[in-house]
Amino acid sequence: MKAWAGLARVTVPFVAEVTLATAEAPWELWDASGRDAPPFWAFPWAGGQALARYVLDNPGVVRGKRVLDVASGSGLVAIAAAKAGAAAVTATDIDPDALAAIAGNAAANEVAVDVRHLDMESAAGADTVGADTGGADVVLAADVFYQRELAATALAFLRAAAAGTGAGVLVADPGRAFVPRDRLRPVAAYQIPVLAAIEDVGVKTVTVYRLAGGCR
Repeated sequence: MKAWAGLARVTVPFVAEVTLATAEAPWELWDASGRDAPPFWAFPWAGGQALARYVLDNPGVVRGKRVLDVASGSGLVAIAAAKAGAAAVTATDIDPDALAAIAGNAAANEVAVDVRHLDMESAAGADTVGADTGGADVVLAADVFYQRELAATALAFLRAAAAGTGAGVLVADPGRAFVPRDRLRPVAAYQIPVLAAIEDVGVKTVTVYRLAGGCR
């Protein structure tokens, strides 16, 4: 990851235990990056804040377990899992800038997080998903249902992880258009403050779900 201008280390609004390198002007950073996708790693998304809060408030979900955080972005959820006592945490993303941001954020928060590339679409096949989850006991995912194709890919990967390795699966979503609610069971809901620059409101209602039939 480049040493991007316009980043500041900021306490996460709903997760005061964690600080993240955060973009002061997200869309200007996007323009500077020249990438097709926004810098998802440069701010705490609503779903990540809710899932991180849930993990910290319910540490038994991850304590002593191997945790995989997919589409990790800034690494917020992975950092929360490490702080909650997970035995090992792996954070994954498809964006190399995100992987660098996760490593930096984990170090700044003084937790151990293994960082690696993961393309959920390539990994969703039942013959490969076991290796790609690294034997995780718990798989976490936040804000992965905002596009139709991504939602289908994410659900396929998460279901394969649950079926193939027996991993428990928790996801969080702020009511995006493609949430597969028929496959999910709500366990908690939060009112999450979000950046006005990246959302249409100042507060989002975020639901944390268990994958139906796939969480211990």
